[in-house]
Amino acid sequence: MPIEQNSTVNGKKILLALLPFWTPLNPPLGIASLKTFLQDKGYHVKAVDANVDVESKKIYNQYIETLNRCAPKNKRGKSYDIVHDVLRNQMMAHINSRDKREYLELLEVLLYKYFYVHFNNSQVLELTEILDEFYSGLEKYLINLLDKECPTLFGLSVFSSTLPASVFAFKLVREKYPHIKTVMGGGIFDDQLAVGTSNLKFFLEKTKDYIDRIIIGEGESLFLKLLRGDLTESQRVYTLDDIHQEVLELSSVNIQDFTDFNLREYPYMSAFISRGCPYQCAFCSETVRWGKYRRKTISQAVEELIKLNENHNSRLFLMTDSLLNPVITDLSRELIKSGVSFYLDGYIRVDRNVCDMQNTLLWRRGGLYRARLGVESGSQYILDSMNKKIIPGQIKEAVSSLASAGIKTSTLWIVGYPGETEEDFQQTLALIEELKDDIYEIRSNPFSYHLEGQVSSNIWAENYKSTSLFPQEAEMLMTQTWILECEPSREEVYNRLNRFTAHCNGLNIPDPYSLQEICQADQRWKSLHKNAVPSFLQLLEFKNNGIEFVDEYKNGKEFNFARDVSRLIYECEF
Repeated sequence: MPIEQNSTVNGKKILLALLPFWTPLNPPLGIASLKTFLQDKGYHVKAVDANVDVESKKIYNQYIETLNRCAPKNKRGKSYDIVHDVLRNQMMAHINSRDKREYLELLEVLLYKYFYVHFNNSQVLELTEILDEFYSGLEKYLINLLDKECPTLFGLSVFSSTLPASVFAFKLVREKYPHIKTVMGGGIFDDQLAVGTSNLKFFLEKTKDYIDRIIIGEGESLFLKLLRGDLTESQRVYTLDDIHQEVLELSSVNIQDFTDFNLREYPYMSAFISRGCPYQCAFCSETVRWGKYRRKTISQAVEELIKLNENHNSRLFLMTDSLLNPVITDLSRELIKSGVSFYLDGYIRVDRNVCDMQNTLLWRRGGLYRARLGVESGSQYILDSMNKKIIPGQIKEAVSSLASAGIKTSTLWIVGYPGETEEDFQQTLALIEELKDDIYEIRSNPFSYHLEGQVSSNIWAENYKSTSLFPQEAEMLMTQTWILECEPSREEVYNRLNRFTAHCNGLNIPDPYSLQEICQADQRWKSLHKNAVPSFLQLLEFKNNGIEFVDEYKNGKEFNFARDVSRLIYECEF
């Protein structure tokens, strides 16, 4: 029997959700895309994002503030990936602990492995009490939601940071609503629970009583075939191999339905043009997740942006593409031609086109608001090891080219890549110092290794021995964190992260999170670059207060190209 027949005919409902903790910058595109796809096939689907719940946001901020207060200032770094890793592991241990003493002992080890300083008992208990409050509130939230929606199928899109709350939710559903079928999918299966790993094997065994079906990979076609009963009933886990690697033709996909979400809760609207990535950076899992690179036509993409604005009055878009490089030039030209006014924020790869200031000025006129650049390192040796296919000189040209056009440059760096020496690290710090006035935002994260899922997972497995970070507590944590036994050591990596943060603080390069910090970063950017895009606060005012949208980037004079060292300046009438 299929897991569910046509739910419109039978009056049944599919409930899709994203649980905490996931930063609610934009409405969740994954479950919105799945909802739209299934609705078009006749199914009744409701989508929910629990991350905008006031209590969830309060708990999240309280946990971060407490953790930062408890950790010595010189050990905190500024990587929210570290905070999320600590939070994720503690959340999972919290719901699986059976012995309080063992649980508290594990937390002490956990905190030490990320901060390399011992937290005292009162600090550990304070963090534990915050999670007591969180899970109590989450249970009430879920019960109210399930009683209101009365679904026959409950599906969760799960990522590393949302895994513990998702496990808690699935357990609750099975206990209190045993008639509801449960399905899990999401990016968690790209890395932490990648196919073929001991993590996935252990997870499948531990969750067999409360997670009915698991979908790995692009979910639309798999979910539809599951609902229709076209997949083997005796299976619990389905991958694209079960449908002969069939992936969506993006030109046939309808515009996403975001009507279930309170869009005033999000500063950005979600949009995408492509899936997959044409590159093969060693540490990345995008190509593993999405398969072959696919894209919409530019005319289709522009039509969708216009339609999303008409439907939701949103002009600031977070483009969720792995990279915008293959489309940004044609997209900018088409947007300029159309006469519409949008601001776009997305990921850009350093390449020769980004180094050309005629291109970045075109992108600025087309609405590119912020470029998130994965530059990773200032060392040529490390860049080559990552298969980035760039040189530090290109990084300098690309960052300065974007900054000259006023586009916000968010630079992303990886600290502690296998084989990174102190000299390599110093080359990174030196490059940052050279670029300090052209970097809008800087963010560093420690190198993360997964047994499968990354482009070079198998290569690392052949060259290095891997060990689990918490060898005795796999059952309480449900998934292991794996590390490579190589230089730099884990403790040295976290030491470098702290030094990285101190270096950037000394250069006055921000890493903003709060609205106040973002406003300060915008003021700095405006003082450094006369062509700077409008502030984030201005765009929020346009969105929330009905203020007439300012398409200032289209008020510019004809560009007069003049080079001053490596910087190209054009005059704008603001």
